[in-house]
This record gives sequence, C-alpha cells and structure tokens, in this order.
Amino acid sequence: MPSVISVRIRNMGAQQYISPGKLDLKPGDDVIIPTSQGLEYATVVQAPHEMDEADMPQPLHEALRLANDADRRQLENNLRKETQAFAICRERIAAHKLDMKLVSVAYTFDNTKLLASFTSAGRVDFRALVKDLASIFKTRIELRQIGVRDEARMIGGIGSCGRGLCCANFLYEFQPVSIRMAKDQSLSLNPTKISGMCGRLMCCLKYEQTHYEKARKKLPKLGKEVITPLGRGTVTQVNALLETVSVRIVSGENTDIHQFSAEQVQRPAQQRASKEHSGREVPDIVVDEIDEEFIGTPESDPGEWTLSADED
Repeated sequence: MPSVISVRIRNMGAQQYISPGKLDLKPGDDVIIPTSQGLEYATVVQAPHEMDEADMPQPLHEALRLANDADRRQLENNLRKETQAFAICRERIAAHKLDMKLVSVAYTFDNTKLLASFTSAGRVDFRALVKDLASIFKTRIELRQIGVRDEARMIGGIGSCGRGLCCANFLYEFQPVSIRMAKDQSLSLNPTKISGMCGRLMCCLKYEQTHYEKARKKLPKLGKEVITPLGRGTVTQVNALLETVSVRIVSGENTDIHQFSAEQVQRPAQQRASKEHSGREVPDIVVDEIDEEFIGTPESDPGEWTLSADED
C-alpha cells in the first residue's frame, strides 16, 4: 500500500494527507507542498504510514521539499501582510455595505493569491468588492463563503470537554451527524448540551454511534419485561457501552435491582420460541409478540434531523 503523511496547513486548520515522496519526514518537520490553491507551508503531524488507495484523497499531492530559513522568513512576512489585509478587507466590505462577516484573510505561501473567507446569512453579490480588492492588492483575489462549521474549524477554540476542537485539530472532513445519535446515546436533547461552538450538533456524537447501533440490537428497551436467571423482572436501566441492563425483580415483599449482561436476559416470547425449537410442548406462539425493536434493526425516525457536512 502507498505511504502517506498527515500535515496541517497553517491557514486551513484541519489535517490532510499527502505523499512524502522521496523525503524522510517525521512529525514536527516543516515542508513546502503543492495544493489546488498554490504552494503552501505545512507542518508534519503524523509520521509516514500506509493507507488503502480507496481511502486516499484525490488528487494526492507530494511534498516538494523541507522548509528552510528563507521559507520561514517568507511565512513571517506573509503573516504581517495578512494582518494588514484583514483590516483593509473589513473596511472595504463596510464601504460596499455588504452583509457579510469576514472570518480570515490568508495569502498562499507563494503570494499568488489572497484567500478571504466569510460567513453570511444569504447569498452575497461581491463582484464589485473583488474588483476593488484586486486593484488594492495587485494579486488574484478569491472570496469564499463558508458555513459555521468551517468557521469554527478555522478559528479554533476549546470544546465543552476541555479539549481543542476536533475539527481544528484532527478531523479531515465533516461527517453527517443527526439528533437520532443523541437519542441512541441517551444524551440530553437540550440544544445547548449537544451543540458545539459552531451551534451545530457536536461531531463527537458520531464517534461511538456504531457501537450503540450494535448494542441496540442486543439490549431490551427501558420498561420491558424480561426473564433473567433470577426470575422475571422489568428493565430499569440500559448501559449500551458495557452492554448490560439493570432489572428490577420483585420477590414477595422484597424488590431488588440486579445487573445482567445482554446474553443473560430474554423476552418471554423468545424463551417460548426457544422451547418450541427444542421440541418441548408449548402453547401456540403469536409471532407479533416478538419485539422487533429488541431483536431487529430499527428503522430511521421519520423526523430525524440530519446535518451533513455540506449544510450551513
């Protein structure tokens, strides 16, 4: 399999994969790489490793060379110019009376293009602004409207967990996230609890979703009656991560809560079906009694709220 490295371009936040080419690179090395926007200054954040071709981004660019002292001076000069360019762009936006919020202004490393990213509630006709900026900076101007998730990635920050934002540190691309994931994980549906700094559902809801989906097929729902090694009882708590359930069992005047694994509990309908399969005499079984949400694959909620990576 081909070898790739992960790098972070200073003005793009998230990591991306490139080919190391003939260079012997290690984390912390600064390199000059080609991109669709031109040459960029990047830092290696992950050592060379193999990756399936199906998972590779296309096109896969190759690192050109290690950065030298002249490149570092060029980068510092670009940063100074960007600070001045940001102020000028904000002033010209106000002069054109455009309803847009400027997020960042960045030169490509080779100074062939000035990239300005902004957010806006609607579409903005910025053709006159582009001509104005081109006459000022004497270079190619690219204005790009981004969503709130991309804005959070570019600005960065600290999430509610106390760690740096995932999108600004290691996420290569945004994955679709839905409110159904919060329901599956028994999280509070209060928007302030499950939303990130961007105001959208937190990307980390996606991380453990596969495990929760598998666990839902094994575990009964809250309030369901089940049969355990200690007798019949009612499910009072479900732990999808440990794949265990807490069951309330009433024995005479005593009521106890016991914990069982998914393999130790059965629905009454399942137990009767098991006895019939073993050849024992059992009453007729009504197929409709089997709870599909307990042993089957649940379908999506009609009202599911899905946020894709392309949505603002």
